[in-house]
Amino acid sequence: MLSAKSLFQEIIDNDESFRLFCSIAAGGESQGGWENGRIAALAPDSERGLAPKIARHGADEDKHGRIFHALMKKRGLEPVPVPAEADYTMLLEKRGIGLAHDRLRREERLSVRDIVTYLAHSRVTEQRASEQMVMLRKHFADDPDLGRAVKMISNDEDNHLAYCHEELLRFAYAGHGRTIQRILRECALAEIAVYRDVSLAVMDHMGRVLDWPKPKAAVLAAGIHAVYAYERLGGWRRMVSLRMPERRDALGGPPATVEFA
Repeated sequence: MLSAKSLFQEIIDNDESFRLFCSIAAGGESQGGWENGRIAALAPDSERGLAPKIARHGADEDKHGRIFHALMKKRGLEPVPVPAEADYTMLLEKRGIGLAHDRLRREERLSVRDIVTYLAHSRVTEQRASEQMVMLRKHFADDPDLGRAVKMISNDEDNHLAYCHEELLRFAYAGHGRTIQRILRECALAEIAVYRDVSLAVMDHMGRVLDWPKPKAAVLAAGIHAVYAYERLGGWRRMVSLRMPERRDALGGPPATVEFA
């Protein structure tokens, strides 16, 4: 029977597909680390108190990238280039979502509006990341290789999501509510399309590595399109709601340091 667990088990059991999976994940996390680091460095004077939390967010993302590299190293694998059609962060940027890298490379302070845009973008993408890690944690928390990594990353992603909710609500109470809702909606609708496209690209690459028969590939593709249809019809709304999280000041402390041998 084709299930999420059996599908991912097949991917992690094969060195080539596992290497591709970890390379894609590490690439996205490392990119997020750089983006958050630049945003923290360029935060406006009025939001310098937020800068340490943004930096903590970036440090967590860098840590996740190192974890995926360590998982490959443990199996004697080297990372592979991320296919352009599977580069989630860059495809979002091409759609104008978040802060452009050209802007982040300039030594010019960001505006409060830029910070709101960053937080709204993060709220949407961290929702996706949190949900993906919950799924992996459900199926692989007891895996001797993946379990520790999955639990740590999942906890971090939940912290990131809580932080986005709390900070966006702070800005909403300060008078930015309409702007936040507009940006959240734009980000969510773009994200679900990019996620669909990236999922199809990744499954195509995995299918060729694992030599999936055409009927299996077709079923997986249909499932991806079905998820997009659900999200386009209304599922995207879960990505734009805001509520005060149970985890308050989730990024208020230093990032955890950990070594994966």
